[in-house]
Amino acid sequence: MNKETYIKTQFTTIKEKLMTYAISSYGKERIEQLKPSSRIEVVEKRLQETAEAKALLMANLHVPFMGLNNIEHLTKQVEKGFVLEPKELVNYADFIRSSRLIQSFMQKNQFIAPLLAKYSEALHVFPMIEDEIYQVIRNNQVETDASRELRKIRKSLQECEKEIESKLNSFMRNTQNKPKLQEAIVVKKNDRFTVPIKASYKNQIAGTIVEASSKGTTVFIEPVAVAKLNDKLYQLKMEEATEVYQILSTLTGMIAEQMQSIQSNIEIVAQYDMIFAKAKFSREINGIEPKINRDGIIEFVNVKHTLLGETAVPLNLSLGKEYRGLTITGPNAGGKTVVLKTVGLISLQTMIGLQIIADEGTNIALFDQIFVDIGDQQSIENALSTFSGHMHNISEILAKTKKNSLILLDEIGSGTEPNEGAALAIAIMEAFYQKGSLLITTTHYGEIKRFSELHEDFLTAAMAFDSERLTPKYQLILGETGESNAFWIANKMKLDANVVKQAQKYLHDRNYRTEKTLFASKEKKQIETHFPTYEKGDRVFWTEQKKIGLIYEIPEMSDEAVIYVDQQKITVHKRQLKLDRSAKELYPPNYDLDSLFENFQERKKRKDLERGSKKAHKQLRKEMQQRQAKRAAEKKR
Repeated sequence: MNKETYIKTQFTTIKEKLMTYAISSYGKERIEQLKPSSRIEVVEKRLQETAEAKALLMANLHVPFMGLNNIEHLTKQVEKGFVLEPKELVNYADFIRSSRLIQSFMQKNQFIAPLLAKYSEALHVFPMIEDEIYQVIRNNQVETDASRELRKIRKSLQECEKEIESKLNSFMRNTQNKPKLQEAIVVKKNDRFTVPIKASYKNQIAGTIVEASSKGTTVFIEPVAVAKLNDKLYQLKMEEATEVYQILSTLTGMIAEQMQSIQSNIEIVAQYDMIFAKAKFSREINGIEPKINRDGIIEFVNVKHTLLGETAVPLNLSLGKEYRGLTITGPNAGGKTVVLKTVGLISLQTMIGLQIIADEGTNIALFDQIFVDIGDQQSIENALSTFSGHMHNISEILAKTKKNSLILLDEIGSGTEPNEGAALAIAIMEAFYQKGSLLITTTHYGEIKRFSELHEDFLTAAMAFDSERLTPKYQLILGETGESNAFWIANKMKLDANVVKQAQKYLHDRNYRTEKTLFASKEKKQIETHFPTYEKGDRVFWTEQKKIGLIYEIPEMSDEAVIYVDQQKITVHKRQLKLDRSAKELYPPNYDLDSLFENFQERKKRKDLERGSKKAHKQLRKEMQQRQAKRAAEKKR
């Protein structure tokens, strides 16, 4: 097996989905490391584990997994010598309790899951650690009765705080102090008990300023009467922290002493997590446990691709008994590649102990190796064409292949000249067959189909095609050969019947018509249309709009004219014009005809520019700059 096989068959996708059902990082890690096995006793055991776990789930029984999420982090903390906090100790106690409850759960339900119950016998129980943590820690705090010393310290703390409170209340009730108080309350600042005093009186109070308000209007003063008591309280709190640390250290040490046995429990519980993830997944797909064999026999009974689920067309296939090779033919997008992926995925899935979507009677072979060559093998990095990529892949597979291997080759021999490609494909198929492999290939080439039909140990199959609707049925039909349906589609698309008939003839008879044909040329008579010759300034009648206009321009090599009508220049076809009077009749010789199409200002401006007037050129530049500024403003909007 190689990474390419896992990716191309979508086995990696199955494992990624399976990991989502695991509760802990340990369980996910087990799934990630899980590899298909070809040993029948290993796969039988894996399938039994999944079946038993699924049976428990179907009976609405839930395994008491607790504290498993954080156990990895907490275990590392203990191994590094850190002392666990109260909440962390409770989490650890939950896991220890979970191990005990799992063992009890499995023993209670051993008639449903005997193999899983047997695993639980290896779990260690630590009732003393479990009870000690739960008794010492409540609400994520160390209980006062956790030790005699802690009880004594906390009693002293209460008495000290009570005495401080009494003295401060007396201070605040004093008639001399009342006007100086910002508020008659006791405030704790930096672990010292203080009273809020107006800033203007701060020098009139005997005591220590511990803190001031942000605005400076209030100062928090520790009166002299409670200074020693505050010191005593601080000392008691230090003693309390020391004693709490000692208790937590003792509890953590109890865990550390049993770490080897706890690690063993983690391994077993993580294994349970992985097994129940497989059971949850199998329950979701409504899977069944197939038969398995080491004889290279594949028998699919209504098997469906796991990721396609209910939308998949059931696959029925038998290989390895009478035939060791299968060649699948049929149209593009007809499902040939899906067949290869389904065979590969279902085999790998079974080999890790996952159930499959199929009917009873399905039998899966356990192969030592599964190799695939599916999809476009083109590589830009290695400058390989599609054909070169396929050959590179197949070359590596052929070198690694041994007996009891499953080889899945998609569109073998494609991507090059058909005759050479087919010859090479047949030689490759023979090489894999001689190594004792089970071989499934897909092809369009007729010569490969013919080879499979003639070979005593090969079977052909076709992908069903709906000829009426021109759509594939994605159904495999064993013992038949499929066509690309090109002729049928051509007929449906109403291609000339004689052309299709000739193509069908060429399919079997390569006697093509290659003689030269002489074609007689026919001269086309050009019908010339003659229009009157117009000149600039001629007055014409525009028949379409029934308007009088002047000829402004006659484009060369064209049947169109530009006329001046309603102070606009319009291009029209000459057939729409009738000559009213020629310019020679209307205007004297050497008359400036341009003046007919320009007003006085335009004509003056043009003449000024022609004679080189600086003022005219300056005005022209100004207008150009204004147009540019306008375009720039429009772009910004």
